[in-house]
Amino acid sequence: MSGEVPGRSPRMRRILRGPRPEAVPSLVGRAAAVVGLLDIAAGVFPRFRHSRMHALAEVLPGSFGPFAAALSLSAGVLLLLLAHGLKRRKRRAWRAAVALLPAGAAAEFVYRHSVAGLIISLALLAPLLAHRKEFAALPDPRSRWRALANFVLMSAGSLALGMLIVSVHAHRMVGNPSVADRLTHVVYGLFGFEGPVDYQGNTSWTVAFSLGALGWLTAVTTIYLAFRPEHPAARLTEEDESRLRALLAKHGGRDSLGHFALRRDKAVVFSPSGKAAVTYRVVSGVMLASGDPIGDVEAWPGAIERFMDEAKAHSWTPAVMGCSETGGEVWTRETGLDALELGDEAVVDVADFSLAGRAMRNVRQMVKRIERAGYETRVRRVRDLGDAELERIRRAAEDWRGTDTERGFSMALGRIGDPSDGDCLIATAHKQDDEPGEYGDLKAVLHFVPWGEDGASLDLMRRDRSADPGMNELLIVAALQAAPKFGITRVSLNFAMFRSALARGEKIGAGPVLRAWRGLLVFLSRWFQIESLYKFNAKFQPRWEPRFVVYRASGDLPRIGFAAMQAEGFVDLALPLPRFLRRRRTSQRACPHAVAERDIRAA
Repeated sequence: MSGEVPGRSPRMRRILRGPRPEAVPSLVGRAAAVVGLLDIAAGVFPRFRHSRMHALAEVLPGSFGPFAAALSLSAGVLLLLLAHGLKRRKRRAWRAAVALLPAGAAAEFVYRHSVAGLIISLALLAPLLAHRKEFAALPDPRSRWRALANFVLMSAGSLALGMLIVSVHAHRMVGNPSVADRLTHVVYGLFGFEGPVDYQGNTSWTVAFSLGALGWLTAVTTIYLAFRPEHPAARLTEEDESRLRALLAKHGGRDSLGHFALRRDKAVVFSPSGKAAVTYRVVSGVMLASGDPIGDVEAWPGAIERFMDEAKAHSWTPAVMGCSETGGEVWTRETGLDALELGDEAVVDVADFSLAGRAMRNVRQMVKRIERAGYETRVRRVRDLGDAELERIRRAAEDWRGTDTERGFSMALGRIGDPSDGDCLIATAHKQDDEPGEYGDLKAVLHFVPWGEDGASLDLMRRDRSADPGMNELLIVAALQAAPKFGITRVSLNFAMFRSALARGEKIGAGPVLRAWRGLLVFLSRWFQIESLYKFNAKFQPRWEPRFVVYRASGDLPRIGFAAMQAEGFVDLALPLPRFLRRRRTSQRACPHAVAERDIRAA
């Protein structure tokens, strides 16, 4: 006999059961944002406080006596700040909400004798307590620079909201104060002083309390962020790097992006067996891995599981940038994530490369013209260069960088000439007939990292802006021609985003949708070099290897894309420290799984 209650439809049973536990944080976060907006509206617009809609906003500290507007405004702002943390399952946000709701209920009952407010507060508090296990996410990496960012954003928001508060009571103003007077009144009010604007009746007190509350919130949140303990991002430790190098020595030939896992601004999780690893960086709440997992393919699932456990523990959005087709298949099979083709990697087989033929005419002519201009090239291992020359190359590469920030994440190592990277290749261009400059006769640099025992992967291209055009083509040809001497049979060049769309969209017979998509990519190339990288790579007649982005849901793609742009250096939201305030790095923090493994081994 079925245990179902007769007469109840499946829809009704779902309603009575309530939301799924995993959906509670998202629902609570949205509810907090809605109530926060209602509280802000109640604090700003005087008539709104008496509407029936405000019954929902009374869940939290709101309109108590003469402080109604200020307290309602404060509660609204705090709720908006809290909503995102609740949605991301943060434990501290849950604690704040659990403390805030009973306080609001008590205030409603004591000061307003509002039984409805008490019931609504307890009704919203119930799922928070019942599903407290869903709010277990650990803190994100953070530094005290978050305090400065909070101060700037809160100050801007307080000024805008303050102008709205001052202006919404315009019908009670004495005279007709100018915009400058109103702005001055807001600034004075944020610091707790009376400004030049006067109101009739008790409106001056309402405006003063509201502005003072905004200033108080800005100060308190900034002080809290400034003095709370730092939680720095995880970094590769020497032991982690040593273990990764051992895995790359055995399995580094699988993925051309493998050596870039040794960036020291990445963290790492290892499989339980230690035979595979995934490196990542956390950017804006997105846990970004790049390339395929390192190590034995059979052990990849264990490393992937650790990666997903870490993402779940912190409520980070998991994502993988630039994995191969094999890597994408393993990721999607083991995690249930989805994959989308991101672009293609240009790989040149050294044995098939030649400057002969019509297809290579432009490259051939450019190389010969530059050689006739007096340029010569040298291709060497890093270990074969002296310290003085390495230092000169490092300084030149840094000075020739076209942006203030170092770009690169998935296909960039972020350093040149490190003693541990002796197998890397450096191709340099020199012009002997010029007077030696700051960097001698050095005019351009290419840096390649190892790709297993028989491959190389392009890391960076830098050139003197005063040198003749074509330096990069010259050095790539020189590296390909010198490759057999170093036992290199394949060379990975740049990654071309959306290459297939660009290639198909310019062919005859392409449909209107594909042509429109290509047109958008060409337009975006003005800033992101999408088309130019594709055309540059195509000069060398490579084979194209597809690369994929792995993601959880389509709604995460904009956030993942923005985080990837931050990681690659196209969007820089960091506030650089002045040089004299920079701390020396005293230690590197291992990721939690690495710490746990060491504790187990020590025991």
